Amino acid sequence: MRDSDTLSSDIFIGVERAPGESLGYFATRVLRDKIVEGTLRPGQRIFQEAIAEQLGLSRIPVRDALRQLESEGLVRLVPNSPARVAELDPAEFTEIYEMREHLEPLAVERSAPNLTDEQLDRIHRLSEQIENSWDDSERVLKLDRDFHLASMQAARMPRLLRLVEDFWNSSQHFRRAYRETVGESDIAVIRAEHFLLVDALDSRDGKQAAQIARNHIRRTRVRLGGRLEAMSEEQRTAGNARFDPGRR
Repeated sequence: MRDSDTLSSDIFIGVERAPGESLGYFATRVLRDKIVEGTLRPGQRIFQEAIAEQLGLSRIPVRDALRQLESEGLVRLVPNSPARVAELDPAEFTEIYEMREHLEPLAVERSAPNLTDEQLDRIHRLSEQIENSWDDSERVLKLDRDFHLASMQAARMPRLLRLVEDFWNSSQHFRRAYRETVGESDIAVIRAEHFLLVDALDSRDGKQAAQIARNHIRRTRVRLGGRLEAMSEEQRTAGNARFDPGRR
């Protein structure tokens, strides 16, 4: 089931173009943020004219923004149809998470020895904020993203970090779906993994931190991958029931 296609202008309240920011980058940044934070939901249509009007832009920068977001896996473009926010796809999920499983541990391993005291302090603060926010799913999603990206920030591998951040953006709707399925036992495991990762980073132990990050991603891949496959099968079964020519 798709979310409503009605796009409220309220979602752009307070959005401002930064000094020197190009129109195309502004449109891309705003739409990316709204997709990542879940304001624009998977399957929701994105009308260029409506977005352009609400952001005070022409259609050209919005069109360019949608093309960029398609390359990032956040938007689907179909000729002669409105763009749509990318939906959950089990095959895409597996591809993204298997790449994350290999790339992020490398970034964490290279980052750990280089983290400054100030960077470690921020990682500790983010971990504590997550601990105090488990009853607020959206806040946890944002904090968790910031926490893991912070653990990699000192890798001194800018191309790798750009790629990792793109994967985090394009997999945010998967993570949101995962967060909606976790129970108390899952939260306990996540908390333990976060604690172990912080401890390894404090020790500047890159190999240990990398192994913890790898296990963390793998567990999510296995758990959510099974859930997505089950959801996909339920949708196929429901579709076959609706269109079964033998039914009267």
